[in-house]
This record gives sequence, structure tokens and C-alpha cells, in this order.
Amino acid sequence: MDRKLKVILNYSSQIAKERDLKKVLLYLTNLAKEIIEADRCSIFLFDKDRKTLWTIIAHGVEKIEIPAAKGIAGYVFNKGEILNIPDAYKDPRFDKEIDKKTGYRTKSILAVPLFNRKQEIIGVFQVINKLNGKHFTKEDVELLSHISLYASSTIENAILYEKLKKAHEDVIYRLSHATKFKDPETQNHIIRVGLYCEVLARELGFDEEDVEIVKLAAPMHDIGKVGIPDRVLLKPGKLNEEEWEIMKKHTIYGYEILKESESKLLQIAAKIALEHHEKWDGTGYPHGKKGEEISIYGRMTSISDVFDALTSERPYKKTWSIDQTLEYLNKMKGKQFDPELTDIFIKNIDEIYQIKRELKDES
Repeated sequence: MDRKLKVILNYSSQIAKERDLKKVLLYLTNLAKEIIEADRCSIFLFDKDRKTLWTIIAHGVEKIEIPAAKGIAGYVFNKGEILNIPDAYKDPRFDKEIDKKTGYRTKSILAVPLFNRKQEIIGVFQVINKLNGKHFTKEDVELLSHISLYASSTIENAILYEKLKKAHEDVIYRLSHATKFKDPETQNHIIRVGLYCEVLARELGFDEEDVEIVKLAAPMHDIGKVGIPDRVLLKPGKLNEEEWEIMKKHTIYGYEILKESESKLLQIAAKIALEHHEKWDGTGYPHGKKGEEISIYGRMTSISDVFDALTSERPYKKTWSIDQTLEYLNKMKGKQFDPELTDIFIKNIDEIYQIKRELKDES
């Protein structure tokens, strides 16, 4: 079988399994490097705010950032032309400063513009130094042009996905905080609970998709409070028995709001809303589930919610110290909380407390 075909098939199988943008682009630059027989490859993207080109992937260096009008990449970006330069130092468009900074010696360059679906240039795919002292050929230009089409599509899809993801997160956080006019808990509280659960999910070995789902589902744990009357939810003193029974129904209400969706995210959020006040020993509510009868999502949110509540100031309580809170978590291990999750939570307390510090409640 032809060597180049073998290389393409090998990388195609790897790319097909990968969802992370940087990893896909790394595979594509490695493919270009091997199939075109170049020493290094870089993918530059345009930063509209800074008016620069920066390397999302670059062999041999951490990151390069240049003015969008400078150098070979800048020329290709602005003109939309393919450049095949046999001797970089003889070309007046070549910027020697990067070689001076990196100690690298650029000889030959092949640079191709990256276009989006609207035929707008979003970056440049550049390969440097044809091996064995040769120059890049017409076949190399064709190969890099084809690889660049795939790279452009991958980048554009990733940008669109990130925009949709951010919009999705924004909607969820806003809906989760629908009780803000009635409930003393803050917007940052619900975000923090999701981020604590994200830490736990990673430690438990969840795949990236499920980690993201948990992070977004956990903030909806108290959405059922929209159904609790103000006389109960906003009562300044201790609730009586009748009022407490009403308050406990927020778990049922949250479940009812979320349960009918076909979305995996909302199905998990429904479980969390229902179960985040259940306890490992079966003394929680609303159904008195115990142990692994409680979903892993409910158990993760339970410990995350309690930790954040204890370490936050509320109208009815002062902030607990970390030491006090950890002492409580250990005391409640095997009673209120899943023992394994408690140990994982405490093991990662530095990361969790960093989240707490970075997302402080507004005073």
C-alpha cells in the first residue's frame, strides 16, 4: 500500500474518535508534517480583538503571536493567497524576528489560508522546512490545501459549538436562579455547586460529556423552590412542622418540572432535584432512599450543596471555617454522605476551595 495512503488512514481513524479541538488539530498538523515530509507545522488563528494571528498548534514552540499584517502568515491571511517559498530569507515578507527569538532556522515555507463557510479567512496553515533540503512541490500544495479544508471545518464547528455551549450554560444558570427574588441563595452558589460536582465527576472517571452534563445539571437542584409559598420560603425564623413539610416538597416540584424532557441533561437534573436531600443512611427526604438507591448524581450534589452552604454566610447563619466544615463532612460520612464521595471531596479540597474563593458571593 502507498506510504501516504497508510499515513492518511492511520490518522483518519484517530481523528474520527477525537472530539477535542486541539487534539484534532494536533493530529492534522502531525498528518501534514508526515505526509508532506516537513520539519514543523503551525496553525494560526485570527484574534479579532487583538488584531493578531496566534498559534493554536505549533510544533517545537509553546505559542507564537504576531500582528495580523506581519510575516508570511500575515500576508497569506490578508491576501488569501497560497505561498510556496523555497528560501524564506530571500523573501522580503518573511519576518526573521521569530527565528531570532526561538533559535530556529527557517528555510522553505508553504502557507495556506483557512476559510470558513462564508469564505472569510479565519487563519493560516503553515508548514516549514521540507526535509532532505528539498522544496515543497505542487503535490504538497494540493495535499496541504485538502488538509486545510478539514482543519477549517473543524475550527469553525468548534467555534460554533463553543458559542452554543455558552448560550446553553447561560440559559441553565438563569433558569436555575429563577428563585433569586425569593431565595437567599446566590447565583454564584448554584454555579459553585456545579463546579464542585465537576471535580467529583472527573475524579470518578466520567467521560468529558458526562462531566459537562453533571456540571450543568447540578445547578438546577433547587429549581423546585419556585413552587414554595413565600410565607414558608421567606420566613425569617424556624419553620414549624407543617411549614417544613411544605418546604420539603421543593424536591418533588423540581423533579416534576424537569422529568419529562428527552434531554439526558434534564433527566439527570430531575434526579438531582429529587434526591439532593436524600441521605446515605436513609433518613433524608422526600423518599427516604439510602445508599446506592440514591443516584450518584444526587449523592454528588448533596455533599457539594452542603459544603457550599456551610462555608457561605446566610441571613440565618455565619460562615463556617474550612476546618469546621471538614470536621462536619467527616462526622457525616456514612450517615448523610456517601463515604467514598466524602473521601474524594476532602482529597480535592484545595481545588474545591479555590473555586469557592474565585466565585465569591457579592457582598
